[in-house]
Amino acid sequence: MPSITYIPVIHKGEKRILIKFAYDQTLANKLRQNTDARWSKTHRAWHIADNPENRIKCKLTIEKDTLIEKTIVPIEIEKKTTLKKPIVSLSVLIKKPKQEERIVLSYKTNKEITTAIRQINGIKWCGINKHWHLPCTKAHYEGLQNAIANFAIIEDEALSQYLIKKKNGLIINKNFLQKDKANIFFNISTHNLQLLTKTVEQLQLKVYSTSTIKTYKNEISIFLQTLKNKKADGLQTEDVRRYIHYCIEKLALTENTIHSRLNALKFMYEQVLGHEKFFVTIPRPKKHLQLPKVLGEEELRRLFAAPTNLKHKAILFIAYSAGLRVSEVINLRLQDIDRERQQLFIYCSKGKKDRYVRLSPMVLDVLEQYYKMSTVKPVNYLFEGLVKGEPYTIRSAQQIFTDAKIKAGIIKTVSFHNLRHSFATHLLEKGVDVIFIKEILGHFDIKTTERYLHVRRNVLINIDSPLDDLYKGKIII
Repeated sequence: MPSITYIPVIHKGEKRILIKFAYDQTLANKLRQNTDARWSKTHRAWHIADNPENRIKCKLTIEKDTLIEKTIVPIEIEKKTTLKKPIVSLSVLIKKPKQEERIVLSYKTNKEITTAIRQINGIKWCGINKHWHLPCTKAHYEGLQNAIANFAIIEDEALSQYLIKKKNGLIINKNFLQKDKANIFFNISTHNLQLLTKTVEQLQLKVYSTSTIKTYKNEISIFLQTLKNKKADGLQTEDVRRYIHYCIEKLALTENTIHSRLNALKFMYEQVLGHEKFFVTIPRPKKHLQLPKVLGEEELRRLFAAPTNLKHKAILFIAYSAGLRVSEVINLRLQDIDRERQQLFIYCSKGKKDRYVRLSPMVLDVLEQYYKMSTVKPVNYLFEGLVKGEPYTIRSAQQIFTDAKIKAGIIKTVSFHNLRHSFATHLLEKGVDVIFIKEILGHFDIKTTERYLHVRRNVLINIDSPLDDLYKGKIII
């Protein structure tokens, strides 16, 4: 039987138990048959509801007074129960220009782990990618084990896969191998791999954002894998058209994914290979108009009251008060706060646009209290993480919202970004012109802002249903 690791997680607002084990179809079938097991693409593992019944099935410890009296079929598996220990995931990074292999550490914010790994010889912090890394050697790996073995679990599956494939001569490029997307380049021919490299270089020369480069690289890689040994630069428009039809009909990709893939391929063929108007005859699928989800005023009050940490409260306040994206909140610098003019300067946000937004007097009071009560004062960014001078992580800010939402008893499927949607919708309801809201939010296209016109409460609730007029003043039953 394979060794199994159990990890408690919050997945989409629910308490779940992550079940990790080496690939075993029999065990996976048994999980599906005997539990509510679902597959998580994010964690690359099965997960089940964290309840007494499932804990009994998996032979995990549980309080007697919370047992459910029910006949069950135990899952007979050899286990390694590690519910209380945090996980440190390892992957590999190839550092340029010397092509040095480094082990990258990924884990949820944990002071005990950070303090321990700082003592390891050769450990370094990457301020750009926000992770610790150390030389990829047996000695350093053992040093890491010795440093954190007593209070953390090392997940080294991605590292092991990399070393095995390197030993077998399968490493054909020098790229960051993430644990859930490792080696998407292995099935690409050498010729097409050179084209992919050239495309990434062109994106970097045009100074596209990191997220755009990552998206385009992944979309083009999937396309090139499909081609196998066929040269991408030898295809005609009709060939690509058939491929897009295959993605829609056979792969059932969403409209947004199709648009993303078309944008990536259009860049490669037109900007890199120089084929002008290569995509003119390829139609784009019509996108689903998604209306933004909005939190009500009472829900927002409960949300803001939920955090007890003043820093966490300030992050939520400032996001809603100015309609900021989560990336804009964490990248706010101390120098961006203009107390005299009561403004916030948003530097190089999405689309590389600078803009000013109003700083609420109430939020300014909260920020001043937060700064005054902070034991470790921020020196560069308004909200800094464990490393002094470095900004808070996006994931940490999103977790603050999730925790506050659960504590506030909000059952809507909303995320941190819905604070921005709520801000825009509430401004519209107060009579602010959509043109001004467009500038406040930093939208390029007025059509993006006009989505909020569809969810204005003061318009929708004042439209009477014809059914009400039909039975006005009459007894229905």
